[in-house]
Amino acid sequence: MGDAEHERDAAGEGDVFKALADPTRRKILDELAERDGQTLFEICSRLTMKYRLGSSRQAISQHLEVLIGAGLVTSHREGRYKFHHIDTGPLERLTDRWRNREAKEN
Repeated sequence: MGDAEHERDAAGEGDVFKALADPTRRKILDELAERDGQTLFEICSRLTMKYRLGSSRQAISQHLEVLIGAGLVTSHREGRYKFHHIDTGPLERLTDRWRNREAKEN
């Protein structure tokens, strides 16, 4: 892996760690893991009912943008609705260096 590629990977990892550092974002990921493909309205409703979280739709939308930027959430639009999906790929890549270390050494 070249220096530029290594730095890009490190920056991406930083985005993942930053995204996971916030408890509200972890709750959003929990909700998407439990029921994937939710709209912003559905996510807000579930967070309010389950956790008594009184965040505004705008705040949750901003959290989703951080998660999308880190690659942990993807979204697609169908008509007037935007559906959000969890993507665990960045987590797998992040932990590969520790989980596969023994295999690489043998």
